[in-house]
Amino acid sequence: MIRTIRIVLLLLVLATVAQQAWLARTRAVAWNDPLRVSIYPLNGDGSEAAAHYIRSLNKETFVPIEGFFVDESKRYGLNIHRPIRLTLAPPIALLPPTLPKQAGTFDIITWSLQMRWWAWRNDSGAKDDHPQVRLYMLFFDAKRNHSLPHSTGLERGMIGLVNAFAMDEMAGSNNVVITHELLHTLGATDKYDLATNMPSFPDGYAEPQRNPRLPQEVAEIMAGRIPKSATQADIPESLDATVIGPLTAREIGWQRESSPP
Repeated sequence: MIRTIRIVLLLLVLATVAQQAWLARTRAVAWNDPLRVSIYPLNGDGSEAAAHYIRSLNKETFVPIEGFFVDESKRYGLNIHRPIRLTLAPPIALLPPTLPKQAGTFDIITWSLQMRWWAWRNDSGAKDDHPQVRLYMLFFDAKRNHSLPHSTGLERGMIGLVNAFAMDEMAGSNNVVITHELLHTLGATDKYDLATNMPSFPDGYAEPQRNPRLPQEVAEIMAGRIPKSATQADIPESLDATVIGPLTAREIGWQRESSPP
């Protein structure tokens, strides 16, 4: 009985939060004004390398993201001069809650609510900018971490967790991951096979009509990789090698039904 009451109360809270999140996202993807996005740096592994890199960050590090949205929105005829306005918030010391590896439905719901609560308590550095999307970016020392956990973007809550290497050489690919997760918060879905990480045809291909189909030259941003062969796909080094495909554009409220010119 106690467990049932807990679940009912949790579902009521979740329903209220979901309604508020839906209203916030609906306003955001109307694209009447620039979308306000804030990036919050965190030291993901407590290393000096990550701390040093975070101290070196500035707004210029993320300027390519704003430029990407400008260029892509023009291709889709979006009538707004500046689709997103990105700000860099002060670093945060407290790490976000961790999603259990063997998470069930109840665990995921609980973690989602914990994440929203944590984010609400850790956005003071950007409150003056009233961000609509909050991206929490955890940096890791590349020498101590050969691979990183998957990043996550929560549409219901417009919150993103981005795991990135603390290296200048990785700034371009880090911006690709940031943009991918940002688009998730706006309703964009993944365009790749979760089992193989290979882009899905046709929506995960930047140029599905290309003949021959492979190799592709650039990546669809929500596929995250450039298909080179039936078994190989390369990670783009920067946003210059990515585009927003027609389905992604529809999902975030940009798109007419036909493909852009």
